[in-house]
Amino acid sequence: MRKPFVAGNWKMNKNVENASTLVQQLLPGLQQVPEVERVLCPPFTSLMILSAQLSGTGVGIGAQNMHWAESGAYTGEVSPQMVREFCDYVIIGHSERRAYFGETDETVNRKLKSALALGLIPIVCIGETLEEYESGVTGEVITRQVLEGFKGIEPTLASMIVLAYEPVWAIGTGKAATADGANAVLKDFIRPALAQLFGSGLAQNLRILYGGSVNAANAAEFFRMPDIDGALVGGASLKADEFDAIIRAAV
Repeated sequence: MRKPFVAGNWKMNKNVENASTLVQQLLPGLQQVPEVERVLCPPFTSLMILSAQLSGTGVGIGAQNMHWAESGAYTGEVSPQMVREFCDYVIIGHSERRAYFGETDETVNRKLKSALALGLIPIVCIGETLEEYESGVTGEVITRQVLEGFKGIEPTLASMIVLAYEPVWAIGTGKAATADGANAVLKDFIRPALAQLFGSGLAQNLRILYGGSVNAANAAEFFRMPDIDGALVGGASLKADEFDAIIRAAV
């Protein structure tokens, strides 16, 4: 049985004071749902304060990105070791990172290996663009992203990975994929690609989330699907009542 997993990606929102206030609003509800693995991913500037605030609550904290190198001349970047000081989780390969900052399957692979080496739980994002979706090449794109992004990962470490399928055309647009459509991508493309790398047993045990305009109104529909194990939530995770409802729908 795969444990449900819901993460909130706050993106570039909330200063430290506002982030701390939101955690105060969220905690009473989040602590009532231990059946779900719950993770908050605020901006880097809030990680230290929020990691202390969440300590002992059962709610995890994650970074939204990291570099693959331990240290060096990478101005503006944050190393895996820096992330590990405050976090147990890290988002890798989000489509906004791929679209705006030139991330590729190769850089995702390098970051993934660095995260796993330090015991960070990576939330690895994959998904097709609107052009790819309309051209009917979703399967090819998703399969490539899995095979290239996960290349060279030891099966014993791969079991730590959480995937997030986020069709790029659905992120922040208000257009969510249908639950059946999203589940089909997981069943027909993602899990078979994982099986090719790690065997069918591990492919069935890895948790895969859906992301892309998930909200309180549609979350339960996605969570009812047999291959969808939770959600990576964007804008709705910034609203305490909305995120609480999404978490509860995952039970």
